[in-house]
Amino acid sequence: MTLPAPLLAKARQVMDACTAAEVSLALAESCTGGLVAAALTSLSGSSAFVERGFVTYSNAAKTELLTVPAALIAEAGAVSEAVARAMAEGALANSAAGAALAITGIAGPTGGSPEKPVGTVHIAAAARGRNTLHRRLLLPGNRDQVREAAVIAALDLLMERIVV
Repeated sequence: MTLPAPLLAKARQVMDACTAAEVSLALAESCTGGLVAAALTSLSGSSAFVERGFVTYSNAAKTELLTVPAALIAEAGAVSEAVARAMAEGALANSAAGAALAITGIAGPTGGSPEKPVGTVHIAAAARGRNTLHRRLLLPGNRDQVREAAVIAALDLLMERIVV
């Protein structure tokens, strides 16, 4: 599988940062469906820093695998800051990783609303003993463009969280 060059370049930056910080990763993905994991594990040597990944596309999976409270999803919506943060923190709690990244959003072309249009993405990056970072994005483009841009932005946020 050949991934876009910008995605692979960003993945290599994350690999270098994880190696330098001696940190392993857990990934919790919804709208990207494992694209972060695919980018990172396309690199030789990724087993040294990718601890595990969760593709939690359904709300039930977010609750069962990441311990995101169902009441939180019902209240805030699956595409929200609160759920992105809970996903990242749940990935940490349910792994041996030192840092975690979470993505939830609406890649389109359907599923948007006036409050949460297509291209709305929430990302969160957590690390043990540090506060969880969050970003809300409104990304233009088709489904593939939204997903690729979300992955790149998420990897940037992750580097911000793990680089000391």
